[in-house]
Amino acid sequence: MNIDVGKEIIEMPELRNRLSVFRDREHAGEVLAGLLEPFRNSDALVLGIPSGGVPIAVVIARLLCLNMDTAVANKITPHWNTEIGYGAVAFDGTTMIRQSFVKTSDLSDKEVAEDTARARQKVQRRNQLFRKGRPFPDCTGKTVIIADDGLATGVTMQVAVEALRRAGTGQLIVAVPTGHLDSLQDLSKQVDAIYCPNVREGWEFAVANAYEHWSDMDESTVAAILNDFNKSDEN
Repeated sequence: MNIDVGKEIIEMPELRNRLSVFRDREHAGEVLAGLLEPFRNSDALVLGIPSGGVPIAVVIARLLCLNMDTAVANKITPHWNTEIGYGAVAFDGTTMIRQSFVKTSDLSDKEVAEDTARARQKVQRRNQLFRKGRPFPDCTGKTVIIADDGLATGVTMQVAVEALRRAGTGQLIVAVPTGHLDSLQDLSKQVDAIYCPNVREGWEFAVANAYEHWSDMDESTVAAILNDFNKSDEN
């Protein structure tokens, strides 16, 4: 089932450039589910990028009666700053590196290789933890809604999108509560539509600033959320 959305960014104009618009990730997922209402009871698959994208995806899937799974992707960071992402690795090994950062930061080939290996190991560990040996779902020709809790540089989402395209995904929809306009516009060229209620501009951007209550999520919390969803889905 393909819904005619066109290549566009669907936002909520009243939330443009505002801060603290969501109580928490659950509330953000509820707002996104409202925008994604046309997909209710469809055969679309919701995929959450761990960690922060999983609670978003779970809420969307529950409210719209959709199937849900994970799409593990992790940013590549320099050893001296784990917050800066200059590339990313996806669940299938797809790798993206921004060479402009490598050049401006004067990173050696050895450093890039070590940073990439560290990210790849984290992706492998999370695949084992969150998927528990289950194969990645067949996305051939399927509508996929891939969710995260925000889009800053967009590198993690970009590598996940590339991996999903390689998997033969049909219609590909990105769902993020908040995102920087420049990154959203770049990403919109690669997907069928982006749903982002809180679009922001400017030099300073932090995903956390869109939320009243924000904290990093550890892997055990994500695993528990997935376990609860899978149990409820079986009942």
